[in-house]
Amino acid sequence: MEPSRVNLMARGSFAADDLNAGDSSVHVNGIDIHVERRGVGTPLLLLHGGGGAGLNWRLIFDAPPEGYELIVPDLRGHGRSTNPAFAITFRQLALDVCGLLDCLNVGTFKAIGLSMGAKTLLHVATLQPKRVEAMVLVSGSPYFPEETRALMRAAAVATHTEQELELMRQWHFQGDEQIKALWEMPSQFANDYDDMSFTPPRLARIEAHTLIVHGDQDPLYPVALAAEMHAAIPRSRLWIIPNGGHGPIFGEMARPFTHTALAFLNGEWKQP
Repeated sequence: MEPSRVNLMARGSFAADDLNAGDSSVHVNGIDIHVERRGVGTPLLLLHGGGGAGLNWRLIFDAPPEGYELIVPDLRGHGRSTNPAFAITFRQLALDVCGLLDCLNVGTFKAIGLSMGAKTLLHVATLQPKRVEAMVLVSGSPYFPEETRALMRAAAVATHTEQELELMRQWHFQGDEQIKALWEMPSQFANDYDDMSFTPPRLARIEAHTLIVHGDQDPLYPVALAAEMHAAIPRSRLWIIPNGGHGPIFGEMARPFTHTALAFLNGEWKQP
């Protein structure tokens, strides 16, 4: 469970009943990926955080931005997307995303990723550098310090309230076994030292214009990690949100974030 999901619980979220036409399921890499498409224009991929689902983006974009088609998948094992093996790596999530976009006949695109979604985008942007035109990475990290791994291991064995379970059932539709796997997922990340191991030379492969967004009070990823990414990724910009925690783009920050992210993606960047 990521702190971003806790933030969503505190602020409310859209449930599955809020979804409209434009939903579909695409078979990719042995799983079925649920994806929502809204709007017309340049493809804008939105990747949610761990333990969340694509519908969480309705808290940021209640309507498609002008000139964009939103492509909003549920990542492997989340929401309505399947994951029979229950194993998850960020690299596999990136391969799923690339395969999904291939199936949708999407070539180049822009993207916003939150936490898990941001780390997935790091893989996509290094695997297929020319495909990502611009991206916004919120609460990402190039690797996991030992302090972060300790927090992940603790999260994987934490107990959960009935309220948390009921909310998860509104977002995830493969049964309680799926929810249990999501709650245990951080232990997989904590014990994997290869999947998230982005060195400066590896990050330097990224060709996308990149905006890195990070809260200066993020308890999971110290703000120094955002600064490291900024130093290593060419054509990157850094926006540190004062007093911001993990996933600091919801609630009162939703409107400033939307304005700034779209300005950046449109090539109209101004430092907040």
